[in-house]
Amino acid sequence: MNILGNLLPQASQPPRVKQQRRGIEIKSKREIDIMRQAARIVATVLKEISEMVQPGMTTADLDSHAEKRIREMGATPSFKGYHGFPASICSSINNEVVHGIPSPKKVIKAGDVVKVDTGAYYQGFHGDSCITLAVGEVTPEAAKLIRVAEEALYKGIEQVKAGNCLLDLAGAIQDHVVANGFSIVEDFTGHGVGRNLHEEPSVFNFRTHEMPNVKLRAGMTLAIEPILNAGSKHTRILPDKWTAVTVDNTLSAQFEHTVLVTETGYEILTDRSKV
Repeated sequence: MNILGNLLPQASQPPRVKQQRRGIEIKSKREIDIMRQAARIVATVLKEISEMVQPGMTTADLDSHAEKRIREMGATPSFKGYHGFPASICSSINNEVVHGIPSPKKVIKAGDVVKVDTGAYYQGFHGDSCITLAVGEVTPEAAKLIRVAEEALYKGIEQVKAGNCLLDLAGAIQDHVVANGFSIVEDFTGHGVGRNLHEEPSVFNFRTHEMPNVKLRAGMTLAIEPILNAGSKHTRILPDKWTAVTVDNTLSAQFEHTVLVTETGYEILTDRSKV
């Protein structure tokens, strides 16, 4: 889950809520084991949603399934009630970038590009992940946008290992997106994740000198989440004060994984292929 910042892209705060600065937490083996379970719950829910979504369903249907399954697996939804967010998933369709609020009035149609972001809080720790789904047959541009967004996520993840820096991830993501003719949304970033849904550090998807270029250490847990637009990188917030949309009504796509930094590389904790 991304949250809009005030002056700089910051995942750790919603609009008009000041960020509380804390140090970057290094997770212990016990804490990592718990996070694996939280992340597995998230991965399971997203895999189920990817298999069930179809035209005629509503985003409220997806939200109901997510909350039911998260609770059945012994966790609680990370998003529900977070700074007042009313649901267990963010469901953003087509030009909606992030933080779309599920509704029984939002009917999913063939050709839609649907982003589903969710989190689970289990035994004191959070897992967080997002997928973008092509519903039925989508346009060639939409299919390419979704493909490049997922590729960009993995380009960033490939740079994760102790000793590398956050801008190594950012540069790999940015270069892949730009090479494919899309834009990186700069209003939102990834973030640390663990005891809190949003922790330090901010994980940028583009090169910037506005924040420290943090060196990665084994035991860090990061939510890496590039967001791509087919047109302008700029967004605006709807009157519901949550849903961000593209300013030019073009499509948007996002993928996110919770990733553990190891001494030699990484572990994708929300890997859906393992559930």
